[in-house]
Amino acid sequence: MISQEVEVLVVGAGQAGVAMSEHLSERGISHLVLERDRIAERWRTMRWDSLVANGPAWHDRFPGLEFTDVEPGSFPSKEQVADYFVAYAEKIGAPIRCGVEVTSVRRKVGAPGFHVQTSDGNFDARYVVAATGPFQRPVIPAVVPDTADLVQVHSSSYRNPAQLPEGAVLVVGAGSSGVQIAAEIQRSGRQVFLSVGPHDRPPRSYRGRDFCWWLGVLGMWDASTPAAGAEHVTIAVSGADGGHTVDFRALAGSGIKLVGRTEAFRDGTMRFAEDLRTNIANGDAHYLGLLDEADAYVERNGLDLPEEPEARTLGPDPDSVTHPILELDLAGSGVASIVWATGFAVDYSWLQVDAFDEKGRPRHQRGVSTEPGVYFLGLPWQSRRGSSFIWGVWHDARYVADQIAIQRSYLAHNDQHALVASGAI
Repeated sequence: MISQEVEVLVVGAGQAGVAMSEHLSERGISHLVLERDRIAERWRTMRWDSLVANGPAWHDRFPGLEFTDVEPGSFPSKEQVADYFVAYAEKIGAPIRCGVEVTSVRRKVGAPGFHVQTSDGNFDARYVVAATGPFQRPVIPAVVPDTADLVQVHSSSYRNPAQLPEGAVLVVGAGSSGVQIAAEIQRSGRQVFLSVGPHDRPPRSYRGRDFCWWLGVLGMWDASTPAAGAEHVTIAVSGADGGHTVDFRALAGSGIKLVGRTEAFRDGTMRFAEDLRTNIANGDAHYLGLLDEADAYVERNGLDLPEEPEARTLGPDPDSVTHPILELDLAGSGVASIVWATGFAVDYSWLQVDAFDEKGRPRHQRGVSTEPGVYFLGLPWQSRRGSSFIWGVWHDARYVADQIAIQRSYLAHNDQHALVASGAI
């Protein structure tokens, strides 16, 4: 079978792939983006119906285009985000081919570059950018067996409360997804138990500025690695209902029953860790610490931002914290379903090169793989804390494009030298 030749093959046309295309085009680098579904498909089909972005429209966008159908301080819906990337791809003339799945990438033997097999023929590529992002394989911990008399869904398959059977619901995971899903199900009239693990809980806004602004001016977006012990800590922040600070006390006040980290299941009973009070306290400490840094910044720079002393009022611990539930008879409590808001794992089974550690995680430095010619884009903490945000991946893509351009210049020099040596020029 004849292979099509392409200099840079980008796999995935979500926010990472679109950003990569823009920066490659700006450098005059020939490339092709392959997407197995539609542009930004995961925003449309792997999110629940009511999802909105967790960053305001003025912040969570690429520099070259504003949202035209969302006010700057509002939070775009998942469909608006997907439409934004479609519009952006059209604006930059991105060479995207949809409906093509990449099934394998292997290094050529005795020749530079990679041989790529797809559902629409083969390609030979000098460079490959894996822009499929981190949300590839939903993770459900092996806690409750499939044979249990419970409906279990991952947050990526959850759409709305109506899809769940009648009865109470256990939501496992108290990051942005778990909190929003738990609140939505509670409002539908169900009893909800929310399993809360370690988390960071920033204010949605403080002294008239969104937390995205505060993290920017305080330099926190540029942190290169998570704090020690916080590698798996989730961020509890919400853009739902116009945006609000996640408050676990308020969630408990609405009727949601808080429990600690989910540990084990046996004979119909779920067991939870004795860490709920600690998790809430650590989240509060992070929250108050950010307020302290914000206040210091205001004073240091003489800014005229309104004081907000009420933001420091936390209120008493709810009963679920002072008298924690450590065991829950699910059937006896009416729990008929579990929503696992427990994140994702990467799946690079199609990328058959020496670029991964023993756990299947990419080995890279700011997206530059240990396998020469292979690059990654869209990973959390790829270069900084902001890498997982829309604007962050745009800046990471610029760096990756620069690295590809540097490698091209070395090859061009080598070719030039060979021509001179041969007397061709």
